Amino acid sequence: MAKPSGFRTYLRSEKTPEERKLLRKVDFFILTFCCFMYFFNYLDRSNLTQAYVSGMKEDLNFKGNQLTQITTIFTCGYIVGMIPCNLALYYIKPRIFFPSMVVLWAALTMVTAAASTPHHIMAIRFFVGMAESSTFIGTHYILGSWYTESELGKRSGIFTASGLAGTMFGGFIQSGIYKSMNGLQNLAGWQWLFIIDGIITLPIAVYGFFLFPDTPSRTTAPYLSAEERALAISRVPEVPEQKPLTFAFVKRVFSSWQFYGFVVLWIIAGETESFSTNSLLALYMKANPDKKYSVYQLNNYPTGVPAVGIVSTLFWATLTDFLGGKRYLVAYWIAITGVITSAIILAPGTGIGGHFGAYYWAGSVYACQATFFAWANDALRYEEDSLRAIVIASMNLGSNAVNAWWSIVFYSANFAPKFTRGMWAMIAVSILMAIWACGLQIMQRRAARNHVHSTETVEPRDIEKEMVSDTTKV
Repeated sequence: MAKPSGFRTYLRSEKTPEERKLLRKVDFFILTFCCFMYFFNYLDRSNLTQAYVSGMKEDLNFKGNQLTQITTIFTCGYIVGMIPCNLALYYIKPRIFFPSMVVLWAALTMVTAAASTPHHIMAIRFFVGMAESSTFIGTHYILGSWYTESELGKRSGIFTASGLAGTMFGGFIQSGIYKSMNGLQNLAGWQWLFIIDGIITLPIAVYGFFLFPDTPSRTTAPYLSAEERALAISRVPEVPEQKPLTFAFVKRVFSSWQFYGFVVLWIIAGETESFSTNSLLALYMKANPDKKYSVYQLNNYPTGVPAVGIVSTLFWATLTDFLGGKRYLVAYWIAITGVITSAIILAPGTGIGGHFGAYYWAGSVYACQATFFAWANDALRYEEDSLRAIVIASMNLGSNAVNAWWSIVFYSANFAPKFTRGMWAMIAVSILMAIWACGLQIMQRRAARNHVHSTETVEPRDIEKEMVSDTTKV
């Protein structure tokens, strides 16, 4: 009988019927809530640029780089909220905390429609950033709590893809609202965008409050039996736990190689996403001196960037699971992509088609979101949960702290359409990404060997103690 291929074996998975049943339940309730939450998170976040190119710039009399300043202020709020939000998951059940944050940012999104100056939007977006900071890092912490190393990449990829879908569909939603509702009730199309985005976000909060399963050790989900809860706990390593907010824990964080390795990794990776996260294609189109684009084109054409990101994310997340968790491979893809796409845009003879192609290709860099956070979860699998939560939160904090000024220095809206300074910065961080990932790969392998060695030395001792205990009982 022919032996099944490695890929078919990977797809089938040698799990018991009870474990497969548990995974189906957990996948449905965790991924539906988290993916919808992230979808609307990105929808509410990306609508600012879409509103800007759909009439908000003229209606509110934006000047210079005020749009970039608003993005920076949002990032500041995002930074402020990250670590408190992840620590809050220790004291507030995730099924309470996540929906509360969803309600808060949905309400603030609707309030944005009432803004009459760019400064009003600056104040609102700061608090939107604080509320939204709970979603990305909090979900990656939850995923790492439920899934094994061979399962994590795919789930992280599906979650990340949902946010990119929010960015992609945001353009279609805005163009539809502009066409059908611009001027309705004396409100501009961009105002209706904020109102409708907020309204359609609220049902997700209700869903999460009733059905989100928290973490394996704390779940009270009615759809999980006592046996399934015990199975969920047994699937993840039992690790020593330290309570956060103590001096010993802070010392533990700053003495771990994972903290420095993955925080710096995501700082670099965050800037390799700059073409996409700063909506450069939309700004390029808006400022293009050679061709004028309609509102519908300005909203619809850039949706190809997150579309490429979705395909790339799912591909690399699944592939790195299949290859046994070799997440570092994505770093080398990013390095190649960043250098080549920047060179295409910098080249004097490149036409509009070449620029569009480069920006679309650059969307594939989004794959690093799922794979790098899965990589961090893998590397911290045998460490206490509080350390894992802080490292994941600090990764995003560090990236956004740099991005707060990076986008102004290299990708300010008034640098469009060329962004020459930003192209050279992209080449530099892409090369640095490959170098850093190589070093981190070496550190992880060394740590894995040390863990295996320590396990092998501890096990004989445990057996000996059990033998002595058994003798004593006799």
